[in-house]
Amino acid sequence: MAIPATQMRPGMIIKHNGELHAVFSVEHRTPGNLRAFIQAKLRNLRSGAMFEHRFRSPDPIERVIVDEIPMEFLYNDGDDYYFMNTENFEQTHLKRDTLGDAVEYLTANLQITVSFFDGVAVGIELPQTVELTVVETEPGLKSATASSVTKPATLETGLVVQVPPFINEGEKIRVDTAEGAYLSRA
Repeated sequence: MAIPATQMRPGMIIKHNGELHAVFSVEHRTPGNLRAFIQAKLRNLRSGAMFEHRFRSPDPIERVIVDEIPMEFLYNDGDDYYFMNTENFEQTHLKRDTLGDAVEYLTANLQITVSFFDGVAVGIELPQTVELTVVETEPGLKSATASSVTKPATLETGLVVQVPPFINEGEKIRVDTAEGAYLSRA
């Protein structure tokens, strides 16, 4: 099934140059007077090699049909991440290198979709947004309002995002999983 490059998301499985690749990160860039393009970080599922590729916005991307099974993230143990099938309660574990940047959004009991190709788990698809708790940031300013000023905040998963100055430690925020950006308070 062909989709435009602009609809590519982290966690998708695509066919590129005749081989299966997992999409790890996607960045839509629009440099000055030039045409917009999509900079994607891909991992070859056969060899495990990581590389970046630049797609033009209208380029058709062949999304591979995989078995998508709804699962719930349970916990991680080092580089192993454990998921439970919500239909039959079977557990599956995936390695950190299979998950890529998606590990920065995984919290206990998060409902996700795990993709299987030929019976082997090849990646996950995250929800559009996740709610994460701020564990470290600079103190908030009194009477701070939303503006173009931001500060870095470390979230419970280790992800660092730029947040407005009124966000304090311990607050839950909503983060966009495609961009890795702050959206709002939860």
